[in-house]
Amino acid sequence: MSEHKKTALVTGASSGLGAEFCRQLSAQCEVVIAVARRRERLEGLREELAGNTQVHVIEADLLSVEGLARTLEALRQKGPVDILVNNAGFSPYGDFAATEIGIQRDMLSLHCDASISLCRAAIPFMQELGGGHIINVSSLGAFLPGRKLAVYGASKAFLNYFSLSLQQELESTGITVQALCPGLVRTEIHEPMKAQGFDTEAFPDDMWMQSEDVVSASLAALGNGRVLVIPGEGSLALARMGAQATLDALGD
Repeated sequence: MSEHKKTALVTGASSGLGAEFCRQLSAQCEVVIAVARRRERLEGLREELAGNTQVHVIEADLLSVEGLARTLEALRQKGPVDILVNNAGFSPYGDFAATEIGIQRDMLSLHCDASISLCRAAIPFMQELGGGHIINVSSLGAFLPGRKLAVYGASKAFLNYFSLSLQQELESTGITVQALCPGLVRTEIHEPMKAQGFDTEAFPDDMWMQSEDVVSASLAALGNGRVLVIPGEGSLALARMGAQATLDALGD
């Protein structure tokens, strides 16, 4: 058997946090499996990182049966993976009752179904390796229920609960689970939301973070025992306020 090469698999790798995870993990891993729909972006990323690590490009839409199957097969054939980053996602912006149910169901499928499927496939291999890391990219929105993002926030709350419970199940395996909960990050996810009425200018500059800082905080927190990782002091304060509001909603 050939010697194992430290390997990471990142979904949603063509831009934003996903591309940045690939960049920063290229300094730690000998192999990066980059999964996304836009092949030309992935090829550009492979060229960019060619001097740092070996990048396997997997063009796949995780909303399709074929795309998920292709990614699962890559995990088996090009792995085992030491680090799994479930980052692929999107967010429609609008009132639930006015948004097509198919779009909402697709978002749940991508955030929840694809993430648990990849976790289920990766964990047995990580157990054989004696350890590993899973990063489920959640959101500060999981703590802050609000208008026009009802299903998005709910899907991220699912990832938080799933990550917390999964870490308890894997406590003695050497595998750590993280739910990364960034607030506002300057990525392409907001571009389609703008056409639906999301105003990025309504938020002051100091509320926004850069992808590089979010990913650095995530990777720095691996192995420190924290499951919920909320980059930025302001975001942490907002999460605490949201959690308290949820408790207050329980009443006396």
